[in-house]
Amino acid sequence: MPNHLNPSRGGFVLVHLSTPLEVCKQRDREGLYAKARAGVIKGFTGISDPYEAPEDAESVIDTSDMTPDEAAQIILLHLEREGYVGAEPMS
Repeated sequence: MPNHLNPSRGGFVLVHLSTPLEVCKQRDREGLYAKARAGVIKGFTGISDPYEAPEDAESVIDTSDMTPDEAAQIILLHLEREGYVGAEPMS
């Protein structure tokens, strides 16, 4: 059944995908972290620029030991639980 946005709730939810820097480096297929450490990329968050985790996230998900699909499922369940999405009303 298709989902729809619940207009009474608005349209923004802050979800923090909390992944340790070492895990990000391991998952980096394009070598961006290595380039940043070598100074090729300037202003790279977590390497040459500080990273500040959001303090007001509605949902925090540590993605260290899960697939992107599993993380997406957690987000969808949060959105359903909070009333942002749900089954389309019957006509």
